[in-house]
Amino acid sequence: MPRSIPNYEAAIDSSGLLEELREFDPRVVGTLPLDLSTPTSDVDVVCHVTDTAAFAEIVWRRYSLCEGFALYQWRSSLRPVVARFNWGGWPFELFGDPRPVDQQEGWLHFEIERRLLALDDGRLRKAVADHRARGMKTEPAFAVVLGIAGDPYAGLLALARESDAHLRARLERL
Repeated sequence: MPRSIPNYEAAIDSSGLLEELREFDPRVVGTLPLDLSTPTSDVDVVCHVTDTAAFAEIVWRRYSLCEGFALYQWRSSLRPVVARFNWGGWPFELFGDPRPVDQQEGWLHFEIERRLLALDDGRLRKAVADHRARGMKTEPAFAVVLGIAGDPYAGLLALARESDAHLRARLERL
């Protein structure tokens, strides 16, 4: 079922999220900016949060009245604070992690997927989209298409260290 207007970028803009959370270096990741979304995709935002109380206060103050609002953190202090809510017809999921965004798995997965798609001639995108349409999560879909054995998340992180030339060679074998 197609999403109603606004598109996800308009929903992000109207939510004020990037401005509200600017001190936490918010970055949109996931299938929407990669153009690999399905009807169940959400707006994923990763943030660098060293002060969980301040982050939670801002999120609570601004979004707690939104449909589907939830805010939680696992007991381990190294786990991210997670917030969920709906805005503008879109489900949002925020991850407030104590590591800088550039070191977070969500960002690193997004970056390698973005690189691969930028180097792709269209075959990778189509194959991953086909797996996603059948219900597969993004990282496992990339791993299946790229022939990555074992843990798909670790396999993609390993690819992130490869040069563009190496990635192109892998894509040519599809």
